[in-house]
Amino acid sequence: MPPKLTPTHFLCIPLAGVQLATALTAFRADVTSAMSFGLPDDAVRPLGTLHLTLGVMSLKKDGVEKADADTSAAVLALSGGSNDGSHLSKTNGLSLTIRGLHSIQPAERAAVLYAPPSDPEGILYNFCKQLQKPFQDSGLMIDENRPLLLHATIFNTVYVKNNLGPRGSRNRRERLTIDARDLLNRYDDYLWAENMPITRVALCRMGAKPIPGTDDAAYEVEAEVEFEP
Repeated sequence: MPPKLTPTHFLCIPLAGVQLATALTAFRADVTSAMSFGLPDDAVRPLGTLHLTLGVMSLKKDGVEKADADTSAAVLALSGGSNDGSHLSKTNGLSLTIRGLHSIQPAERAAVLYAPPSDPEGILYNFCKQLQKPFQDSGLMIDENRPLLLHATIFNTVYVKNNLGPRGSRNRRERLTIDARDLLNRYDDYLWAENMPITRVALCRMGAKPIPGTDDAAYEVEAEVEFEP
């Protein structure tokens, strides 16, 4: 069996905007309050890190250059003739709505909470699958052997430096978890962003870094392609 590759980069759709920033600020204030859920602030992800992951890669320098070319080719192909490309032309670009909150793990032992995009007709999903294709065809994108789950990670206990407190559990052999059932109920229909334009696709390096002078953080962008307005 070949050795498991360590991801170094990921292809994504970055998320931003005033509405998302406001919703995330309100969420953070609520869930970290001692009068509410009392969760650790460092588990709530910074605004600059929010994105929809399309796939991960293990790249060296020549791989980054190839991935950059694949990103450009995929976006140009989509804007020029596929079904989703036609949709882009007719609507002056894709937009998405992000609503609700879910857990990757069972809710009573949650470690990662995410917000899903609303995509009832599968337009966004098909668009993202077509963006994946050149990377998969060239062997750059790691096959994770699972369906694509489009999501924005909002809360992740892997970033917590200290013990969580009475609502969570951790020991040296277990990942920090929380009982998120009440939290998920409260945020089941929470609107994070509505009709947010998709303006770019980016190839980012793993490992978000703090932005000096702010409380925010972001991933280093190796390459990106912006959509025509």
